[in-house]
Amino acid sequence: MNRISARALVPALLLPLALTACGTDRSAGPTMRPAGAGQTARQDTHAGLEARAREIGTTTDLVYALDAPGFDVARQSVGAHGADGFSSVYATVRGDATITLTADRGALTEADCPRVPVYGADGAAVSCERDGGVWYRTAGDFHEYALARNGHVVRLAAGGKAVDRDTLRTAARSAHLADDRELDALLPPLRGAAGTPPERGDLPPTGDSAPRNRPPEGTGG
Repeated sequence: MNRISARALVPALLLPLALTACGTDRSAGPTMRPAGAGQTARQDTHAGLEARAREIGTTTDLVYALDAPGFDVARQSVGAHGADGFSSVYATVRGDATITLTADRGALTEADCPRVPVYGADGAAVSCERDGGVWYRTAGDFHEYALARNGHVVRLAAGGKAVDRDTLRTAARSAHLADDRELDALLPPLRGAAGTPPERGDLPPTGDSAPRNRPPEGTGG
C-alpha cells in the first residue's frame, strides 16, 4: 500500500475549504456598501462626500445615521429636509415598520414642542414629555423622539402600532453624525459620475419596447 505523507495531505484537504470561503464572503453587508460603489474603487474623499451632500440639497454636518437593530436605511429615501436639512427612512427587512429620521438646524424649546407637528400625524394635537433629557412627542397614531445634537434637532418618528416606544427610544439613543464611511454608504453618487448608468440612447421614442439592437439609420457602427 502506498503511503501519503501528512505534509502532502494537508494542502489537499484545505483547498476545497479555501474555494468555498471565496464564494461565501458576506463582509460587504447592505448597511456598509457605498451608495456609489460603482463610482470609485475606494471610499470617496471628504470633499467628494461634501459635493454629494450638496447635490441632494444638504450638507455633511447634517447627515445623521442610526444603529437600530432590525432596521436598515432605505437608500432611495435619503434626501434633503426643509431648507438644507437631511432625511432618511429606516425599515425592517419585511417592510412592516419604518422609522423616519430628520435633522434640521435649530432647537426645540418647551414652548415650541407642542406647536411643531409630529411627522406623519397630519396636524393632530401634539403632546410632549421629557424622557432622559430628550422630548418624547405623540400625535394621533404617531410618536417621535426629538433630541438636540450639535446645534441640530434630530427627530425620529414612527407609527405607534408598528414601532413601540422602547424600540424608538433605542433608535434615538443610537443617532449620531455620520462619519466618512457612513456618508459614503448613505449619500447617492454624483449624477454623471463614473459607474452610474448613462442615459440610454437606443430606446424607442414611444411605448415600452425593448432597446433597439441596431443603430439608428445614418449612423455608423
